[in-house]
Amino acid sequence: MTEPQNDLTALPPLPRRHLPTGAALRRGPFRAGERVQLTDPKGKLATIALVEGGAFHTHRGYFSHDDLIGAPEGTVVRTTSGIEYLALRPLLSDYTLSMPRGAAVVYPKDAGQIVAMADIFPGARVIEAGVGSGALTLSLLRAVGDQGYLHSIERREDFAAIARGNVEAFFGETHPAWELSIGDLSDVLPEVEQPGSIDRVVLDMLAPWENLDAVAEALIPGGVLICYVATTTQLSRLAEDLRDHGAFGEPEAWETMIRGWHLEGLAVRPQHRMIGHTGFLLSVRRMADGVDAPVRRRRPSKGNYPAATEQEWTPEELGERAVSDKKIRRVRRDVGQAPQEPQPGA
Repeated sequence: MTEPQNDLTALPPLPRRHLPTGAALRRGPFRAGERVQLTDPKGKLATIALVEGGAFHTHRGYFSHDDLIGAPEGTVVRTTSGIEYLALRPLLSDYTLSMPRGAAVVYPKDAGQIVAMADIFPGARVIEAGVGSGALTLSLLRAVGDQGYLHSIERREDFAAIARGNVEAFFGETHPAWELSIGDLSDVLPEVEQPGSIDRVVLDMLAPWENLDAVAEALIPGGVLICYVATTTQLSRLAEDLRDHGAFGEPEAWETMIRGWHLEGLAVRPQHRMIGHTGFLLSVRRMADGVDAPVRRRRPSKGNYPAATEQEWTPEELGERAVSDKKIRRVRRDVGQAPQEPQPGA
């Protein structure tokens, strides 16, 4: 009987593959221009961009950026007063929470749920509407990969500029799978995408029910629509409009909350603070053309379906928080996307 061959040295070498966009920036020594996350002895975090000749100042001394440039990740650097800081590259979750922002970002806990529950796979064709500052865009691009396709659509030009700056800063270049358009989803989508060509649609907007026709036209049969909404009123109206539309199956909704734990010897207990409600997620599948979804049997209580009103909901009623023009201008400068000043005489 022939003995099994366990000599791994006899195996042929693995073929060299093209490094995905941004992968090279996640390895090797620290470089000038990249972001570094510093952790002090109390666990407080600070994120800095390394600059040759620059310095990180605190009320307890400072250290030079040159002490980190060229050093390996996981280095400990000391200030002039002896305070130690652990230096690491920020993870995607760290980056999204510390990057410059105009609009509120989708938290990592929700972005992870969106990628998993919408089944965003490598090579998928995905539409994202409501880009904001680009936090969710980063997770979607990571999931679809260089061979996939993500088309992000944002109504506001200033938000789109901030998102572009954040995405390019994280990946170190323009991502080959990404396209960014400015305008309303219902106007842009029919012009740029063929009917039945999109695998997944992700909506983060005030009134996603206004775009169900455009989404249904773009999605493949069995495709997934997943929406992020902030209030129960949005969640209720979206669910009922999806049921009335006819092109979708039964919607499912949930929220996630994270509670950390304190770990110190035998003192293992829940932390006093937690990441509670940020928003609701709703997912639904696209039915095949001409097929009606089975009616879900339910016994609604009296008053579950009040008479509909024609009154339009204002952005404030839907939970939108106004962002000042001054803040937007500052954030655009931070990400290198400041608007161009008009030339004299132009």
